[in-house]
Amino acid sequence: MSEMLKGIAASDGVAIAKAYLLVQPDLSFDKKSVEDTSAEESRLDGALAKSTTELQAIREKAAQSLGEEEAQVFDAHLMVLSDPEMIGQIKQNVQDNKVNAEAALKEVTDMYIGMFEAMDDNAYMQERAADIRDVAKRILAHLLGVTLPNPSMINEEVVVVAHDLTPSDTAQLDRTYVKAFVTDIGGRTSHSAIMARSLEIPAIVGTKEITAKVKEGDILAVNGIDGDVIIHPTDDEKSDFEAKGKEYADLKVEWEKLKHAETVTADGKHIELAANIGTPKDLEGVHNNGAEAVGLYRTEFLYMDSPDFPTEDEQYTAYTAVLEGMNGKPVVVRTMDIGGDKELPYLQLPHEMNPFLGYRALRISLSERGDEMFRTQMRALLRASVHGNLRIMFPMVATLKEFRAAKKIFEEEKAKLVSEGTKVSDTIQVGIMIEIPAAAVIADKFAKEVDFFSIGTNDLIQYTMAADRMNERVSYLYQPYNPSILRLIKNVIDASHAEGKWTGMCGEMGGDQMAVPLLVGMGLDEFSMSATSILQTRSLMKRLDTKKMAELADRALNDCDTMEEVIDLVKDYTR
Repeated sequence: MSEMLKGIAASDGVAIAKAYLLVQPDLSFDKKSVEDTSAEESRLDGALAKSTTELQAIREKAAQSLGEEEAQVFDAHLMVLSDPEMIGQIKQNVQDNKVNAEAALKEVTDMYIGMFEAMDDNAYMQERAADIRDVAKRILAHLLGVTLPNPSMINEEVVVVAHDLTPSDTAQLDRTYVKAFVTDIGGRTSHSAIMARSLEIPAIVGTKEITAKVKEGDILAVNGIDGDVIIHPTDDEKSDFEAKGKEYADLKVEWEKLKHAETVTADGKHIELAANIGTPKDLEGVHNNGAEAVGLYRTEFLYMDSPDFPTEDEQYTAYTAVLEGMNGKPVVVRTMDIGGDKELPYLQLPHEMNPFLGYRALRISLSERGDEMFRTQMRALLRASVHGNLRIMFPMVATLKEFRAAKKIFEEEKAKLVSEGTKVSDTIQVGIMIEIPAAAVIADKFAKEVDFFSIGTNDLIQYTMAADRMNERVSYLYQPYNPSILRLIKNVIDASHAEGKWTGMCGEMGGDQMAVPLLVGMGLDEFSMSATSILQTRSLMKRLDTKKMAELADRALNDCDTMEEVIDLVKDYTR
């Protein structure tokens, strides 16, 4: 019998395929006394052989899709598997203590892990501990006869089902086989949802119970446009979903025709449509979707994808690639935004009760610890500036003092480079991301000193509503269309215009089809979004009259008391 679950529609599209559970299996076991120790040894040999075959296949796949360097981590795992000393000790433990292979494996590997972890000032030894922990888990899974999930080895069409997906899980998904994903937790702005949109994989998050309801191999029908997923769909339900999928595919063909068109409203006003990117590789999607600029280049991925701080030259190369790749179109580069839910193993940040309100982004850059890292990034950006149209944006600014301190470092590094005879562009705009309500409230003061604002709604909303956007218990408070949020946004736009500056938006709200009419009405100058939302937004803007939208925004700000009233009003106006 079919069963429908509702979740949050996180990435458009429709798919029907069997479920692949990306869920960690239960690896608990009891320690048992055994008489037949040689039977335990051969169970261990069998698990070692299976683990070796599996790791060799994973290594080969990683080398093909990610490159030889990334695959080397699996060489270390294979070495652990064939380490005669460690394997010998596990077998000796079985013989001496007459225990089952699981108990002997755990005792010996825990001893090695503890020994390596105790050398806490040696990064190499820490890595060895991690390798042993990983390999021990794989051997144990084979001893217990359970499967460890590995998304990179999927080789047939599936819907991935998980409690949540980490950025590294999502990065391993192969679009050829992964037709959609569905999770228990998360919201439209969680990393997995944002990545799903850039990979163009339909996704539903926050179903609360998908992992409890679905077994490996169950057929699932997923509608990422409405947030519906059906377990064991009937033939009628399948054809209904297929029809919706075809309708969406036809719309995409229509949108595709607007790839080289200018973004103009029904009454002829031009608005800049930009794309958010994480790496130079994302430029392909930017061009394929007809973006007019890069409105947010998230540079932290340079740091997160590197085993150590990226050098000035490595950063210069990445920034130059994006600036040249955009052929003179604007590129807004956000300086390093680490902290919150984005960790850097080699920048050992203190453990914090509330990292989203803690030591992150510009707060690190302006501290003694982050000074050198920030100056290196500034120099790389300044050197790259001659290759295109660069705009620099500081994230997580709460006070004018912070902006002035960051701008001073920018000026100092610029002066040094010029005195060394290095060419630097004279037209670099320097702005801030508005994501802290304190900055939004005094936007008129900031507008006198910055060149532009870009509103980061993902954090602005959670800070204004005091509701963690990843916490499903309070996710009902993540309200982009709440009049309080709309008033803050309007205040920022008006403040910039009063000083002849511009305001963009790089949070997920910028590509939200319900929000676009309101933002057009408020006079937002630039919308930046996942590249895959651009053509749909361009198509919508063609139908909007700015005078009518200004009236809509005015009513939403002044006549509506709740988010629900705002939504009804927008639907009325855009019908």
